[in-house]
Amino acid sequence: MILEIKQGTFYFLLPSVILLFFFLNYRRNKTLLFNGFLFNLFLLSFSFYLFYHYLLTRDFLLFCLLVCLAIIGLFFLLFGTWSLILLLVWNARFMIRREGRSITNLLTLILAIVLILMTLYDRFIVTIIPEWLATFLSIIPFSFFYFSLMFVNFLTISLIYQLNRPDYNQDYIIVLGAGLLDGVTVTPLLAQRIDRALAFYTQQKTYTKQPPKIIFSGGQGPDEQIPEAVAMQSYALEKGYPLTDLLLEDQSTTTFENMKFSKRLIDQRHPQQAKVIFTSNNYHIFRGGVYARLNHLHADGLGSKTALYYLPTAFLREFIAMIAMHRRTHFLFLAGAGIIFSLLALITIITG
Repeated sequence: MILEIKQGTFYFLLPSVILLFFFLNYRRNKTLLFNGFLFNLFLLSFSFYLFYHYLLTRDFLLFCLLVCLAIIGLFFLLFGTWSLILLLVWNARFMIRREGRSITNLLTLILAIVLILMTLYDRFIVTIIPEWLATFLSIIPFSFFYFSLMFVNFLTISLIYQLNRPDYNQDYIIVLGAGLLDGVTVTPLLAQRIDRALAFYTQQKTYTKQPPKIIFSGGQGPDEQIPEAVAMQSYALEKGYPLTDLLLEDQSTTTFENMKFSKRLIDQRHPQQAKVIFTSNNYHIFRGGVYARLNHLHADGLGSKTALYYLPTAFLREFIAMIAMHRRTHFLFLAGAGIIFSLLALITIITG
């Protein structure tokens, strides 16, 4: 930057402005997918900036940074499409063995099949069909690229959202519910969410002597004998936590309702603006934060650890849920793209 200022060039302003824009936008609202796009745009512009200055200065530090970027790029090259397909199939097989057969557990297998079809189309089919048809069908790889870009942005902002470090001055911790084992027992996954809340409770009590109230949020599903909130409260009681600090919200059946009904409970007990956080598994807290915002609940999420084999399926499921939330916008965008590709195909027929 000093060298640029001396030379009268200010290329450093581009990544700096993008980073500043990301920072201000993230502080305003942490739960925007657009923030993921901004951060990825910053990384891309910063990489080009580093490469440009290395060509000018041959600086050793820049060389080391570029080597790190090259290693990351090499990693993605080594794990190309077919390698990714094999990893997804292996993960699906592992998920089925550990978690059972369900549509959710087959998400990585479905993605692997889509990648195989896309590869076959690009390598073989597109070379033998008429040019106008290839132009019309370009909407398929375009749509795949569009959703791939959306997923990268979603994954980026989800990982950044993991960095939440709330102060030890909270009034409430909301624990988001999940399914029960045999309809009565807390599952290991749900136990991780509860343990994360209990750990924060203990830390705040140690530092401030004023522990927060914990709201266990989860109703009774059709295959459950008791509400999830009751099972969660029993789990905390068995660990020695006082009943007076363990509140129940036992009517919700979705994450959106978790936030809606928990906010209602908080407003009844705490008319003033309360300081609230929530806990869930790490892959789930970004969407939880989105639903909190939709319910005008200012609460950041704390994520608990999740088994590595479960993360690919979990993030895919979260991404699909995020896309479904804004399905109208995505449909209109792709419909517009489809019209453009149709017009290009028509032009190809007329001019061909």
